[in-house]
Amino acid sequence: MTMLWVVLLGIAGCASSLPAVDSVAASPAPAASVSAPAALPTVVTSAPATAATPVEAPNDYLIGPQDLLKIEVFGVEDLNRSVRVNSRGQIALPLVGLVQAEGLTGEQLAADIAARLAKDYLQNPQVTIFIEEFTSQRTAVVGAVKTPGVYPLKGRTTLMQIVASAGGTTSVASGAAMVLRPEPGGTRKMLQYDLVAIRDGEVP
Repeated sequence: MTMLWVVLLGIAGCASSLPAVDSVAASPAPAASVSAPAALPTVVTSAPATAATPVEAPNDYLIGPQDLLKIEVFGVEDLNRSVRVNSRGQIALPLVGLVQAEGLTGEQLAADIAARLAKDYLQNPQVTIFIEEFTSQRTAVVGAVKTPGVYPLKGRTTLMQIVASAGGTTSVASGAAMVLRPEPGGTRKMLQYDLVAIRDGEVP
Protein backbone atom coordinates (compact mmCIF):
# COMPACT_ATOMS: atom_id res chain seq x y z
CA MET A 1 0.00 0.00 0.00
CA THR A 2 1.62 3.25 -1.11
CA MET A 3 1.59 5.99 1.53
CA LEU A 4 2.61 9.57 0.81
CA TRP A 5 4.24 11.92 3.27
CA VAL A 6 4.07 15.58 2.25
CA VAL A 7 6.47 18.09 3.80
CA LEU A 8 5.58 21.75 3.32
CA LEU A 9 8.10 24.31 4.52
CA GLY A 10 7.01 27.94 4.59
CA ILE A 11 8.87 31.23 4.43
CA ALA A 12 9.14 32.98 7.77
CA GLY A 13 6.56 35.70 8.19
CA CYS A 14 4.82 34.97 4.90
CA ALA A 15 1.44 33.26 5.19
CA SER A 16 0.98 32.96 1.43
CA SER A 17 4.20 30.97 0.99
CA LEU A 18 2.59 27.68 2.01
CA PRO A 19 0.70 25.87 -0.76
CA ALA A 20 -2.73 24.48 0.03
CA VAL A 21 -2.41 21.15 1.82
CA ASP A 22 -4.92 19.31 -0.35
CA SER A 23 -3.10 20.34 -3.53
CA VAL A 24 -0.15 18.12 -2.62
CA ALA A 25 -1.68 15.43 -0.42
CA ALA A 26 -2.04 11.87 -1.66
CA SER A 27 -5.81 12.11 -1.29
CA PRO A 28 -7.87 15.12 -0.19
CA ALA A 29 -9.12 15.15 3.37
CA PRO A 30 -10.72 17.80 5.56
CA ALA A 31 -8.26 20.11 7.26
CA ALA A 32 -7.81 19.75 11.00
CA SER A 33 -9.36 22.30 13.33
CA VAL A 34 -5.90 23.60 14.31
CA SER A 35 -4.68 26.22 11.87
CA ALA A 36 -1.00 26.55 10.96
CA PRO A 37 0.81 29.71 12.08
CA ALA A 38 2.06 31.70 9.12
CA ALA A 39 5.77 31.28 9.87
CA LEU A 40 5.74 27.52 10.41
CA PRO A 41 7.07 24.97 7.99
CA THR A 42 4.44 22.26 7.74
CA VAL A 43 4.94 18.50 7.66
CA VAL A 44 1.98 16.50 6.38
CA THR A 45 2.26 12.78 7.06
CA SER A 46 0.23 9.63 6.51
CA ALA A 47 1.77 7.84 9.49
CA PRO A 48 2.67 8.81 13.06
CA ALA A 49 5.73 11.02 13.53
CA THR A 50 7.42 12.48 16.58
CA ALA A 51 10.02 15.14 16.98
CA ALA A 52 13.09 13.22 18.10
CA THR A 53 12.17 9.57 17.77
CA PRO A 54 12.35 7.84 14.39
CA VAL A 55 9.22 7.45 12.32
CA GLU A 56 8.15 3.81 12.22
CA ALA A 57 5.34 1.96 10.51
CA PRO A 58 2.16 2.11 12.63
CA ASN A 59 0.56 -1.12 13.83
CA ASP A 60 -2.13 -0.85 11.16
CA TYR A 61 0.36 -0.19 8.34
CA LEU A 62 -0.39 -2.42 5.35
CA ILE A 63 2.65 -4.10 3.81
CA GLY A 64 3.40 -3.27 0.18
CA PRO A 65 5.79 -4.31 -2.61
CA GLN A 66 9.50 -3.66 -1.95
CA ASP A 67 9.00 -3.36 1.81
CA LEU A 68 11.81 -5.09 3.72
CA LEU A 69 10.57 -7.40 6.48
CA LYS A 70 12.56 -8.94 9.32
CA ILE A 71 11.00 -12.26 10.28
CA GLU A 72 11.85 -13.99 13.55
CA VAL A 73 10.60 -17.38 14.72
CA PHE A 74 11.28 -17.80 18.42
CA GLY A 75 13.72 -20.62 19.10
CA VAL A 76 14.33 -21.45 15.42
CA GLU A 77 17.26 -19.33 14.27
CA ASP A 78 17.44 -20.99 10.84
CA LEU A 79 14.09 -19.41 9.98
CA ASN A 80 15.06 -15.90 11.06
CA ARG A 81 15.81 -13.65 8.10
CA SER A 82 15.13 -10.37 6.32
CA VAL A 83 13.12 -10.64 3.12
CA ARG A 84 11.89 -8.08 0.62
CA VAL A 85 8.35 -8.18 -0.69
CA ASN A 86 8.41 -8.80 -4.44
CA SER A 87 6.45 -6.91 -7.10
CA ARG A 88 3.57 -9.36 -6.70
CA GLY A 89 3.33 -8.67 -3.00
CA GLN A 90 4.80 -12.01 -1.96
CA ILE A 91 7.69 -13.25 0.18
CA ALA A 92 9.46 -16.62 0.00
CA LEU A 93 10.27 -18.48 3.21
CA PRO A 94 11.76 -21.89 4.04
CA LEU A 95 9.21 -24.63 4.72
CA VAL A 96 6.16 -22.52 3.85
CA GLY A 97 7.18 -21.28 0.38
CA LEU A 98 5.48 -18.22 -1.13
CA VAL A 99 3.31 -16.17 1.21
CA GLN A 100 1.13 -13.23 0.21
CA ALA A 101 2.22 -10.23 2.28
CA GLU A 102 0.80 -7.23 0.42
CA GLY A 103 -2.28 -5.77 2.04
CA LEU A 104 -1.63 -7.36 5.44
CA THR A 105 -0.39 -5.79 8.65
CA GLY A 106 2.74 -7.22 10.23
CA GLU A 107 0.61 -8.89 12.89
CA GLN A 108 -1.67 -10.49 10.29
CA LEU A 109 1.26 -11.77 8.26
CA ALA A 110 2.94 -13.18 11.39
CA ALA A 111 -0.26 -15.05 12.25
CA ASP A 112 -0.48 -16.46 8.71
CA ILE A 113 3.13 -17.69 8.77
CA ALA A 114 2.66 -19.16 12.26
CA ALA A 115 -0.42 -21.07 11.10
CA ARG A 116 1.47 -22.51 8.12
CA LEU A 117 4.39 -23.58 10.31
CA ALA A 118 2.07 -25.09 12.92
CA LYS A 119 0.26 -27.17 10.31
CA ASP A 120 3.18 -29.43 9.41
CA TYR A 121 6.40 -28.38 11.13
CA LEU A 122 6.33 -26.66 14.53
CA GLN A 123 4.26 -26.78 17.68
CA ASN A 124 2.85 -23.39 18.69
CA PRO A 125 5.39 -21.30 16.71
CA GLN A 126 5.88 -17.71 17.83
CA VAL A 127 6.44 -15.46 14.80
CA THR A 128 7.35 -11.78 14.98
CA ILE A 129 7.63 -9.41 12.03
CA PHE A 130 9.43 -6.07 12.00
CA ILE A 131 9.12 -3.72 9.03
CA GLU A 132 12.72 -2.61 8.45
CA GLU A 133 12.05 -0.56 5.33
CA PHE A 134 8.59 0.56 4.29
CA THR A 135 9.62 1.59 0.79
CA SER A 136 6.03 1.61 -0.41
CA GLN A 137 5.89 4.99 1.36
CA ARG A 138 7.14 8.17 -0.25
CA THR A 139 7.88 11.67 0.95
CA ALA A 140 6.90 14.74 -1.06
CA VAL A 141 8.92 17.75 0.09
CA VAL A 142 7.93 21.20 -1.19
CA GLY A 143 8.22 24.82 -0.12
CA ALA A 144 11.26 26.50 1.43
CA VAL A 145 13.73 23.65 0.88
CA LYS A 146 16.72 23.49 -1.42
CA THR A 147 15.64 20.53 -3.57
CA PRO A 148 11.88 19.95 -3.40
CA GLY A 149 10.62 16.67 -4.82
CA VAL A 150 9.34 13.18 -4.01
CA TYR A 151 11.67 10.85 -2.09
CA PRO A 152 11.37 7.22 -0.89
CA LEU A 153 10.85 6.83 2.83
CA LYS A 154 12.87 3.88 4.10
CA GLY A 155 12.78 2.42 7.57
CA ARG A 156 13.29 4.48 10.71
CA THR A 157 13.29 8.12 9.64
CA THR A 158 13.34 11.21 11.86
CA LEU A 159 11.63 14.49 11.12
CA MET A 160 15.01 16.15 10.56
CA GLN A 161 16.01 13.42 8.09
CA ILE A 162 12.82 14.02 6.12
CA VAL A 163 13.72 17.71 5.81
CA ALA A 164 17.36 16.84 5.02
CA SER A 165 16.26 14.55 2.20
CA ALA A 166 15.30 17.70 0.31
CA GLY A 167 18.63 19.38 0.95
CA GLY A 168 17.54 21.10 4.16
CA THR A 169 15.72 24.37 4.60
CA THR A 170 16.54 27.57 2.77
CA SER A 171 17.73 30.74 4.49
CA VAL A 172 14.20 32.16 4.52
CA ALA A 173 12.52 29.14 6.15
CA SER A 174 11.29 29.42 9.72
CA GLY A 175 12.57 27.15 12.49
CA ALA A 176 9.41 25.25 13.31
CA ALA A 177 7.45 22.41 11.73
CA MET A 178 3.89 21.21 11.72
CA VAL A 179 3.06 17.52 11.32
CA LEU A 180 -0.34 16.88 9.78
CA ARG A 181 -1.36 13.26 10.26
CA PRO A 182 -4.43 11.61 8.71
CA GLU A 183 -6.76 10.05 11.26
CA PRO A 184 -9.60 7.53 10.90
CA GLY A 185 -12.68 9.01 9.28
CA GLY A 186 -10.77 11.30 6.92
CA THR A 187 -9.78 13.88 9.55
CA ARG A 188 -6.30 15.20 10.21
CA LYS A 189 -4.36 15.81 13.40
CA MET A 190 -1.79 18.60 13.58
CA LEU A 191 1.32 18.46 15.76
CA GLN A 192 3.87 21.28 16.06
CA TYR A 193 7.62 20.90 16.56
CA ASP A 194 10.57 23.24 16.96
CA LEU A 195 13.20 22.21 14.40
CA VAL A 196 15.85 24.37 16.05
CA ALA A 197 15.33 22.66 19.41
CA ILE A 198 15.44 19.23 17.76
CA ARG A 199 18.66 20.10 15.94
CA ASP A 200 20.27 21.40 19.13
CA GLY A 201 19.32 18.28 21.05
CA GLU A 202 16.89 20.04 23.35
CA VAL A 203 14.07 17.61 22.52
CA PRO A 204 14.42 14.22 24.29
